[in-house]
Amino acid sequence: MNICIIGCGYVGLVSGACFSEFGWAVACVDNDGARIADLERGIVPIFEPGLGDLIERNRGAGRLNFTTDLKRSVSGADVVFLAVGTPMRRGDGHADLTFIREAVAELAPHLSGFTVVATKSTVPVGTSREIEALLSQLNPTADVAVCSNPEFLREGSAIRDFTHPDRVLVGCDEERAAAVLERLYKPLALRSAPVMFVGRESAELAKYAANAFLAMKVSFINEVADLCEATGADVQEVASAIGSDGRIGNKFLHPGPGYGGSCFPKDVSALIRTSRMHQAPLTLVEQVERVNSARKTRMAQRIVGALGGDVGGKTICILGVTFKPETDDMREAPSLDIIPALQKAGALVRAYDPHGRESAAKLLDGVAWCDSVFEAASGAHGVVVLTEWNEFRAVELNALASRMAGHTLIDLRNMFASADALAAGLDYHGIGRASLSADNAMAKRAAAE
Repeated sequence: MNICIIGCGYVGLVSGACFSEFGWAVACVDNDGARIADLERGIVPIFEPGLGDLIERNRGAGRLNFTTDLKRSVSGADVVFLAVGTPMRRGDGHADLTFIREAVAELAPHLSGFTVVATKSTVPVGTSREIEALLSQLNPTADVAVCSNPEFLREGSAIRDFTHPDRVLVGCDEERAAAVLERLYKPLALRSAPVMFVGRESAELAKYAANAFLAMKVSFINEVADLCEATGADVQEVASAIGSDGRIGNKFLHPGPGYGGSCFPKDVSALIRTSRMHQAPLTLVEQVERVNSARKTRMAQRIVGALGGDVGGKTICILGVTFKPETDDMREAPSLDIIPALQKAGALVRAYDPHGRESAAKLLDGVAWCDSVFEAASGAHGVVVLTEWNEFRAVELNALASRMAGHTLIDLRNMFASADALAAGLDYHGIGRASLSADNAMAKRAAAE
């Protein structure tokens, strides 16, 4: 099969590389000539584990190429995927379909023979029909079927998610298109991956509903964490107890500073606006959005409180700035709210992130960027864990404490055991469990002795 993917961003690159791994011929098209030139030189513009190797292998095999030649790529394709951005629209929170419409207008004249045009981008309900109408208007003679094929890729594990999916969802109302997409995904079906064919509106809505539900789990456990702190319970024990229930599951029950990234914030916002437009408001989802927005502000206040209520002139070490580990994505990362709030309160911020520095430096002013955990912690009055990179788990807390000017560890991801922090002479502040003072712990041990 010949596949054309329009858009060489996160979704387009991962999808293109994985489809080519199946043996299909894939052309990834982008109008950014500099990006295409980089990809042809082997420079991958995003950090995603394993993606660079996958691209290199399939380019070498001649199955994957990058180009700005839309006409040639579309005219020879059996399937054209739209993998362009659908960001939150400024002003009203709806999904911005500008890039989708532009891509459709550009590809329409070049359709040749029966072609499936499918959206990989996350788009509101009704977009497939809108694309269908636009194509009919721009190229009335085109033999084309429009389908919805949303992606369910997690940054940091996208290749695994593509090649071993929980499900492949295809929204399709046309038998010929269904046959093409069934063939496209046959390599996954042979591995017993469920390929689900549903209506186009169902596929479009399912993507938003899935992300909103996961965002709701995150906000739920964050509020439960606050209740745990107020009552003396431990949120990790509570999460483990409820997560062992098969009806609930243990994923996305990890408290923290709030969700971010390229999907949850914009998809929750777009779903809320869609529900209002159709006069079927999703009040639970609306509360999720409010809780998450307030969460980031509260985390900045929590850090200030843990450092005595005044951070003026104090140095704070931030460990991790990306919205999650194993990515360099800074979109809607909690650090983008928390760090400026700390700076506004008078703090001096030193930061280290294994892969996010280049992206973050463009968005955060006045931060002293460091090359290691210990460099960032040097002279710090407090250390704050914002992103749970595996590299941080191996940090020896005694060595960390020896480099600090203060003795406060604020662990917003509950990465460290409080006992280990106390043993290193650090006051420990986690999420959803009691804050502990190293001095008090030493006094209790001395009294016991």
